[in-house]
Amino acid sequence: MPTSTRRARERANTRERIIEAALHVLETEGIAALTIRRIATDVEYSAPVVYQHFANKDALVLELVAHGHRLMLSEFRQAAQEPDTDRRITRIASQYVRFAGEHPHLFQVMNDPMVDADERRRVAEPVIDVLKELLTSWSAAHDVVLADFDQACEIFWGTLYGIASLSYLGNVGNDRARYLAEQALRTILLGWRTETPANGRPASS
Repeated sequence: MPTSTRRARERANTRERIIEAALHVLETEGIAALTIRRIATDVEYSAPVVYQHFANKDALVLELVAHGHRLMLSEFRQAAQEPDTDRRITRIASQYVRFAGEHPHLFQVMNDPMVDADERRRVAEPVIDVLKELLTSWSAAHDVVLADFDQACEIFWGTLYGIASLSYLGNVGNDRARYLAEQALRTILLGWRTETPANGRPASS
């Protein structure tokens, strides 16, 4: 194996170890425990080695945000295999809330204003694209025109985020929050279907 190839592989492995250690600290102890020094200690490297891969804590956190969105994207794509468009949406709603319950600290960081808004939007783009494809398929299946498509996406996403946040309340919990998310999306979809569809005739129930 050429020296350059071996070094590139070793560098990639080192980066992966740093990310795994950071994710473990975040998931088990929260963002306050996540420091470059702590991660260096956990992976048994010096802090300068960690800095070779991540310029600062913000860069490391952004990588964890990207990792969280990749996990969410994988689950969304599985849910998107559901053939019925309405059930596909409610299934994704349930998966979103379940994800928030299983990864509370990661979910919080993925939506934390401490992360640069433009960067957060960039790493979330693949997940947003799945949402857009989902709403496009749903509107085509029901012959419904969403007058403001971007607003519809924001309503969808905001509803899920709000209900996922409720899941952390002791009197709600994740199971009930998943049910509430499904019910909320059914209500929203019904409202959109009762508006004037593409053919100008009242939508069928």
